[in-house]
Amino acid sequence: MIEIPDELAATQSRFNGAAGRAFVAALPDLAARLLERWGLRPDGPSMYGMCALVLPVVREADGRPAALKLQAVDEETAGEPVALRAWSAAGAGAVELLDHDPESGALLLERLDERRPLSGEADGREAVKVLGSVLARLVAVPAPEGLRTLGGVAERMLAEVPERVGLLADAADRRLLADCAAAVREVAGEPGDRLLHWDLHYDNILAGRADAGRAGEWIALDPKPLAGDPGFELFPALDNLFDADEVVWRFDALTEALGLERDRERARAWTLGRVLQNGLWGAEEGVRLAPDHAEIARRLLGR
Repeated sequence: MIEIPDELAATQSRFNGAAGRAFVAALPDLAARLLERWGLRPDGPSMYGMCALVLPVVREADGRPAALKLQAVDEETAGEPVALRAWSAAGAGAVELLDHDPESGALLLERLDERRPLSGEADGREAVKVLGSVLARLVAVPAPEGLRTLGGVAERMLAEVPERVGLLADAADRRLLADCAAAVREVAGEPGDRLLHWDLHYDNILAGRADAGRAGEWIALDPKPLAGDPGFELFPALDNLFDADEVVWRFDALTEALGLERDRERARAWTLGRVLQNGLWGAEEGVRLAPDHAEIARRLLGR
């Protein structure tokens, strides 16, 4: 038996309705089937995020600690095994994929040190520099064929702007999203071809384990991969552990880490694209632009 956190069940029901409830209901049988197929035994309490249940396990064949990730497959998660294999082949500093079940989308991953997320580092600016170095290694890898593309994401966003921006009740929000859309239009014709993580914030970087030979390493996990411009990767590090006075410093540190100093305006436009993306999602549900997202946009626009 495995424990299904109430929060995971509630999130799946809220965002995915009947499909989410069916996913949660199937988790115990799926876990039992994969534990047997891959020769795993549970090794501690389960962990969870917005869309996945993660079970610490040990491989009985060799005693290696691992993590069994059970997740619903959608447009964002479908490319995860493809991306992890590409990063692993390039030695790019992502979590190692040990096995994959295409039918369910389940992943068997190397176990990292879940007690040491980068978000726990006391020096916030040092954490930004670490994240920048991890991100630079990831985006150095060309995107494999078949992943969703930033070009497609941008095209859909810009098509939705006229209708959804009008749903926002606040005039300042409408003006700010319109400015974000204008910035995206300037760069949409050159969306890029790098392998992007999309969600690299401080809790998605964990310390490596000494028993896996990765002591002293910071390792990325939980990508929602797509092919595109590295400038689209900066927003999570500005928003997570948000500090308005650090927005511009973080942005500059990240563009430097990724070698984007000469493309700073392009990186700014794609970062505003992330504000636009989140704002359009919220507008569909009648939600105001998040205050920290609005502040990031204002700071990058020089207001």
